[in-house]
Amino acid sequence: MRSTGIRRTLVALGVGALTLTACGSNDDRAADGKTRITVNCMPPKSAEVDRRFFEEDIAAFEKKNPDIDVVPHDAFPCQDPKTFDAKLAGGQMEDVFYTYFTDARHVVDIKQAADLTPYVKELKSYGTIQQQLRDIYTVDGRIYGVPRTGYSMGLVYHRQLFERAGLDPDRPPTTWAEVRDAAKKIAALGDGTVGYADYSAQNQGGWHFTAELYSQGGDVVTPDGKKAAVDSPEGRAVLQNLHDMRWKDDSMGSKQLLVINDVQQMMGAGKLGMYLAAPDNIPILVKEKGAEYKDLALAPMPGGRATLIGGDGYMFHKKASPAQVRAGLKWLDHMFLTPGDGFLGDYARAKKNDAPVGLPEPRLFTGAADAKDQQVKEDHANVPVENYQAFLDGNQSLEMRIEPPQAQQLYSVLDGVVSAVLTKEDADIDRLLKDASTKIDGILARG
Repeated sequence: MRSTGIRRTLVALGVGALTLTACGSNDDRAADGKTRITVNCMPPKSAEVDRRFFEEDIAAFEKKNPDIDVVPHDAFPCQDPKTFDAKLAGGQMEDVFYTYFTDARHVVDIKQAADLTPYVKELKSYGTIQQQLRDIYTVDGRIYGVPRTGYSMGLVYHRQLFERAGLDPDRPPTTWAEVRDAAKKIAALGDGTVGYADYSAQNQGGWHFTAELYSQGGDVVTPDGKKAAVDSPEGRAVLQNLHDMRWKDDSMGSKQLLVINDVQQMMGAGKLGMYLAAPDNIPILVKEKGAEYKDLALAPMPGGRATLIGGDGYMFHKKASPAQVRAGLKWLDHMFLTPGDGFLGDYARAKKNDAPVGLPEPRLFTGAADAKDQQVKEDHANVPVENYQAFLDGNQSLEMRIEPPQAQQLYSVLDGVVSAVLTKEDADIDRLLKDASTKIDGILARG
């Protein structure tokens, strides 16, 4: 699941008379003899700064690699679930294409991904990427993709509201009982203030239910991925807690069936104490929703057991030639995988353009590469990094868990469970979980 609803993307540069229609073909040679690769995920024109950054980075890459011609395709969002499979099946996907983590196995299963195993040694940064992220694109010992970013869920909270409610903003809740207690105190401030908000529509409720279930040690599916596991003590605990905050404490407000934009609007307006999100929500809250960096802080996922991780990366079209694969790997190294540099890592450039620097994620690398990336980020930080220290410290002891198989279909089922609990005081939690399990079993059986 996407963490913010906003996706960074790429842009076409200096392609002159070249056409932009060739996708995923073996026509890997431009008229001038260069190796040509098509890539997707181009920033929209409305994202003026991102678009300019990408133009600069592709120009620098082509100057450094004069034998490669990069042809980016505009796409926003980067991946449209309604057309993704059709583009793959119809041979219209780019040579190097964007995927959510949850898509990796599916693309391999339908035999639409190039096997990168023989070439990945040429990706200089590959060994520096976190193993758990690399594993997402590894199927049966073969490598089919490269991670670009990763995120983990935590608790975004409003420091000013914590202070007004008599809570210590430097000691955020670490258990769901503490979240419930803090939510009651914040809601008691009145004037439409909500203590804790959660999503319950557009598959986002199922996404958050999964995160909350992980946090208590539960799971959505069995370890073999073949049966539902939501009808469990942990599943009931998640729903009972939401029910009690909504109906007994009145700390979640009366308006429900919320989605990410609704909750971000509430937080930005200073009317919400807490909600679950990844760090990349914070600049959205400031630049688009009216919040201030000094008022926003981030804590680890309550519960102490695990947190949900997600992210994205790139895979290669099954018909990409060896030359195109090698060119694409070079491009990924240059654009995304050089610590402290490139589209996502040039923190000096970001700071000069008033983009936020110092958020705790994405944290893609390990070892010396991570140390370098973090040092450059620290040198150019322009946000209150101390507000995120609890998140960084707390994440050290949490298990990082990826989304379940068939995630979007499962989330659709679980949306109904969460929305029922938040809109019906007499919702039968046991029945809801039993019915959801039956539906999930059917989805998993169909593969």
